[in-house]
Amino acid sequence: MIQLAFYAFASLSIVGALAVLFTRNVLYAAFFLLLTLLGVAGLFVLASADFLAIAQIMIYVGGVLVLVIFGVMLTHKPEPPGDVTSQQPNRIASLNRSGSWSGWVLAVLVAGSLFVALFTLLVRANFALLNQPVGWQSTVNTIGKQLMTEYVVPFELAGILLLAALVGATYLASPLAKLARNGTR
Repeated sequence: MIQLAFYAFASLSIVGALAVLFTRNVLYAAFFLLLTLLGVAGLFVLASADFLAIAQIMIYVGGVLVLVIFGVMLTHKPEPPGDVTSQQPNRIASLNRSGSWSGWVLAVLVAGSLFVALFTLLVRANFALLNQPVGWQSTVNTIGKQLMTEYVVPFELAGILLLAALVGATYLASPLAKLARNGTR
């Protein structure tokens, strides 16, 4: 039963990711991304990582994906009446699409070398959790204890860094900063 659930979640993730890759409509891509993220959350649950599954759903599905969908809906421009039936994808000018093969060769070499490096790393890795029997214990207590004892300094430093980024973003978006930037030009 667990293997059947694993294959169902894995195929949901793969099919959703491929649909995101090949669809031409950004809104459909966002909905297919929802399926992919839910499949990954299901895989986290099967791996006894319930905290990661809940964080995946709350952060990526509840926050980022809703933000992407609102961004798409709010920035949608109505097309001129003559282009209503157009099925052409949006064109993005880049050097890789200029027809030269050197860009594609470089991309394939970089992607292939990254794949080989990651595959070698995964094959040689000794995952300690794979040797333990699968249990249905909650990981929330373990993560909470680790964050408050062994990893308290990196946890607090990350919190201070995020607070500084939030204050900086608020300052850059404020009208006073815009006036100061426009006044110096």
